[in-house]
Amino acid sequence: MRLELTAACATALIAISALGLWLERGRRGGLLEMAALLPMLPLIALVTGAWTPTSMGIALVTALVVAMLARSRDDVLPSECALKLMWVLGPAMAVSFAGIALLAVSTGTSVIEEQWGVLAVPLEPAMLWTTALSLSLMLGFVLLGGAPFHFWAADLMQGTRAWVATLAVSGLQTCGAVWLEGRLQGIQALPDAARIADTLLALGAGVAFAVGAITLPFQRRPERRVGTLASLNGGLLLAALVVRHGPISGAASMAFDVPVWSTHLALALAGAATLAPFLPVTVRTPGPAAVLFRRHPLWGILGLYSLASLAGVPGTPGAWIWFRVARMLVAASHIGLLLLLGLAWVVAFAIVVRQARDAFGVRSEAPPPPRPVAAPARGALLLGVAGVATLAWGLRG
Repeated sequence: MRLELTAACATALIAISALGLWLERGRRGGLLEMAALLPMLPLIALVTGAWTPTSMGIALVTALVVAMLARSRDDVLPSECALKLMWVLGPAMAVSFAGIALLAVSTGTSVIEEQWGVLAVPLEPAMLWTTALSLSLMLGFVLLGGAPFHFWAADLMQGTRAWVATLAVSGLQTCGAVWLEGRLQGIQALPDAARIADTLLALGAGVAFAVGAITLPFQRRPERRVGTLASLNGGLLLAALVVRHGPISGAASMAFDVPVWSTHLALALAGAATLAPFLPVTVRTPGPAAVLFRRHPLWGILGLYSLASLAGVPGTPGAWIWFRVARMLVAASHIGLLLLLGLAWVVAFAIVVRQARDAFGVRSEAPPPPRPVAAPARGALLLGVAGVATLAWGLRG
């Protein structure tokens, strides 16, 4: 992305985080609570593409997210989310680093581009390096939140504050994209390794789309729906990597800007996650409109726009990402993966429409609730849409 566009999107994310911390200042440490904005700055630089971490940097980002969640000692749910992340990401990180060590032992070098050239000489048993390659990619799959590791994103969205969950989920998923991009660098030099990676990436993307489409309609809480949509966006990144590192040169040359994907994910999640607590839990019998939509319907529509962009509804910036990946799959002749993407998109579209219907509810003559929605929350909804719109305008320009 251009520097001006990156700065504008980063400013929007900083402002959203500051509003969330300002809303919490009375409950905790007063104005000192605003100091918690400092650890969020590396995550904002990460998702906007201003900083690309190394392998150890990804481990530090994971530790930072766990520490941010664990600091809420007066709330059990964020601490539980921190424990779940340690339970999921800890073993995945250990397995992937073990795979990297095996590749280095097999090839005698830790430089990724040199490893493929060494492995092209058939001196070492193929089972050793193929196993090591598969293990080294595991952390990327887990961080992107694809099935069967899709639960952690939904848990984070439900279990912690919206501004923390937004940066935690988008930051970890961006780390997954960076990890896979780094491990796949130059892999076309070894066709056997490229075929293995292509199979693993296609399988991961297909499972992410299929499981996301199956589980999304059964999610009753809006926060978990937002987390599942984030997992589907992780599947989009996997599908794009399938094409970019695939054997068809014309399709592999199609551009897919990872910072655009991650920045849109963070901004759309910011609006959708802020809206989610104000949405009603899905029930069989429709009820009156939610409080936000009875007192501030315009702000509710702004939040629904962010949710729709996350699901790729036509007319939103997120549709560009969904349709771009679909075109890449068509060019690469990945028809099966394209059908699964289409299924996931249809289900996501239907869920957003259903969520909007539940939010506006049925007609009621009762007066609106006397207490308005907090101004920082409404400001976060506005900034989320403004950031997404700025990103769309910058891409069009």
